[in-house]
Amino acid sequence: MEPENNVINQIGVGTEITGDVNTNGDIRFDGQLTGNLKTRGKVVIGETGSVKGEIHCKNSVLEGRVEGKMTVGELLTLKSTSSLTGDIITRRLAIEPGAKFSGHCSMSSETPSGNGIKESERPAEGDKKS
Repeated sequence: MEPENNVINQIGVGTEITGDVNTNGDIRFDGQLTGNLKTRGKVVIGETGSVKGEIHCKNSVLEGRVEGKMTVGELLTLKSTSSLTGDIITRRLAIEPGAKFSGHCSMSSETPSGNGIKESERPAEGDKKS
């Protein structure tokens, strides 16, 4: 079991990175990334930020530009200043008026559990028959 990493990484305006970025903590991009980004935390792409590549994370707020596939485990928020060209796979999606999105979106509340039963197939506590 890995220790929880509460580090917040920040890539500032004017910084350009070419290559893949992997971290366990949260990360904010106000610069440019050409490559893939993977984290177990939250990704924020600021208004001046841009990513060309795939993003895999738990949560994300997009204010800038992304060209590539986004896989977000929980919530993806597209702010009014955002532009996303690529596919989205997420559990929940929030889109503000003015946000630009071109691609396909796949959403599901199903999370596989260890016993092979999907959460959506399990009866809710109040649905059990006695």
